Amino acid sequence: MPETDWSRLKAHELRTLADNNAVVILPVASIEQHGPHLPTMTDTRLGHEIAHRAARKAYGARPVVVTPVVWSGLSEHHMPFGGTLTLSHTTFRAVLCDLIASLTRHGFRDILISNSHGGNIIAMQQILDELAPDCAATLVATTYVMEAGEDLSQHLQDQPGIMHAGEGETSMMMVCEPDLVDSSDLTAHDTETADGPRFLSAGRASYRWRPFAHMTGNGVAGKPGRATAQKGEKMMEAGAEALARLITDPDTWSAPQDLRTGGTMDVPFRR
Repeated sequence: MPETDWSRLKAHELRTLADNNAVVILPVASIEQHGPHLPTMTDTRLGHEIAHRAARKAYGARPVVVTPVVWSGLSEHHMPFGGTLTLSHTTFRAVLCDLIASLTRHGFRDILISNSHGGNIIAMQQILDELAPDCAATLVATTYVMEAGEDLSQHLQDQPGIMHAGEGETSMMMVCEPDLVDSSDLTAHDTETADGPRFLSAGRASYRWRPFAHMTGNGVAGKPGRATAQKGEKMMEAGAEALARLITDPDTWSAPQDLRTGGTMDVPFRR
């Protein structure tokens, strides 16, 4: 299998990949608290693993290269628990903009920003909305647990989806970094979070910021006591398969259509 890790390749090898129209995966994640049993690197480690698995799966159809993970994300909501490193929105935007500019200057024209931290989602989409109209590359933003959807969540025992430091992330870290998972008494960290993602909601469909301490007393959402390495392997494979499908689907990278006619009401459109 060809090398997919940007940091292990030489400059001329990366120039060749750009000439061969390789897709670049730019993973973005975080360093933040993940309860008493998981390391702060959890989102970064899982994002790295999923990206490289996806690259290897897709490589037969199209070359793919994975940059180092942007480990610093938007994690202000986790600061009350300690152990968290967070960026401002301005800095996060600047980092992504500069990295995307570097990639396009090297000739890469299809870039997948692959996110593994929920707090980055809205900002990541906003940044792409801003950059895409004038960018030399096609930019696609994804979050692997959302892209995989039911293919991934079906392996969870009694939780609707991946929750912070719960069954899913703990299971996957048991595969990636078993020595860093404190599994001595995982059920002791189980947290009932019936409110789930609604801890950020108000009214019927309104957003209201809250720190993570608003929904959990130990930094965990969900039930790590349900975690197993067997579940983790299935979930990581589901996430990687979803990204590989996204990468190899020609429609993902197709140019936008322009369905305008010459103009309306005898006034031409600006081209």
